[in-house]
Amino acid sequence: MIPVSVMVTGRGTVSTKIKGHYSKGSPSRFSEELRPVVFWNVTYACNLRCEHCYIDAGPGPREGELSRGRLLEVAEEMAELGLPLVIFSGGEPLLKPEFWDIAKLLAERGRPKMALSSNGTLITRSVARKLKELNFSYVGVSLDSLRPEAHDKFRGVQGAFDMTVKGIRNAVAEGVDVGIRTTVTRWNYLEAPNMVDLAASLGASRVSYYLLDSVGRARNITSELPTPSQVKEFVDRAVGKAREYSGRVEIELVRSNFAGIYIADALSKSGEEFQEYLHMISAQGDCGRKTISIYPDGTVRPCQFIDQYVIGDLRGQSLREILSYNNPELVKFIRLYENLRGPKCSSCPFKLICGGGSRGRAEAATGDFWGDDPLCFINPKEVASRWGLA
Repeated sequence: MIPVSVMVTGRGTVSTKIKGHYSKGSPSRFSEELRPVVFWNVTYACNLRCEHCYIDAGPGPREGELSRGRLLEVAEEMAELGLPLVIFSGGEPLLKPEFWDIAKLLAERGRPKMALSSNGTLITRSVARKLKELNFSYVGVSLDSLRPEAHDKFRGVQGAFDMTVKGIRNAVAEGVDVGIRTTVTRWNYLEAPNMVDLAASLGASRVSYYLLDSVGRARNITSELPTPSQVKEFVDRAVGKAREYSGRVEIELVRSNFAGIYIADALSKSGEEFQEYLHMISAQGDCGRKTISIYPDGTVRPCQFIDQYVIGDLRGQSLREILSYNNPELVKFIRLYENLRGPKCSSCPFKLICGGGSRGRAEAATGDFWGDDPLCFINPKEVASRWGLA
């Protein structure tokens, strides 16, 4: 994750509340390799049918989802391990009755902090009030276009846009910190930066941009991936929006760590400052390094955007066992940079920081999971040379 607003202006909103103050001279220490942020996909059930769903969610739960008892045991272990943050996702987590039981338990334990990733269509005033009472730090709501018909098509249900906007308004009205999550594609990259304007008008305080990844159902829509030049154009405009909305709406980029190198290069006035930005980016972590994802069946992946590798299974293992340097499958992703073998990524001087971008996009483009991300638009050796790192 690239904290664009903090990089550009030194000011965050939601991220500062959750993590505390951090900056290029003072990187975040919120999460650690064996104390990661957890993305917990609690169900495969969803009331939408999104074209790009990373978990291939459907209309109802599936056989094999963890039992209520096991879900609560896992939640207890998260509290015992002192994990910093759990982000509930799905599917649509609000369709999972046990979601409220888990949230109540964690609220009583006082840790980890909790956030919700939702399509927003089920967030009534009552639901928003309960989230506030349970001390949810943040609710991220998916919205992919300023045009209702385009959002509805991408999300597979007519009227989804209006229901989602209503959900955002309900959460804001109850005093919940809300952010919009937008997937950046070939068809919306030009309008996507203006999502910040809509967020501000709705009272949302963050926009997280997810560069379309080739995982789950999105493997079927690789034609919708933006081009590298389109990604660069989008990033430039996002930086402008970060300046415009400094301290009001923060911007983050996800699935595009190479953009962080690009922004650091553009902002830096000295080699020392460039290194400070790199340390700040590296501190955020990535798939398997400071983040993990739990799937509804209890399998554990490096993150929600890597479904090819299982790094543990909560049906037969404890979370403590999985989060260990003795777990070779986890270490494979903590040291992901050692496994990159595409000609660009494997020789990149920033591969430890960037992690090679998206493994899903690399596999879709090259047939090799450890290959090059086709959307990386920077010349890393040129950047390194500019700052005396070549």
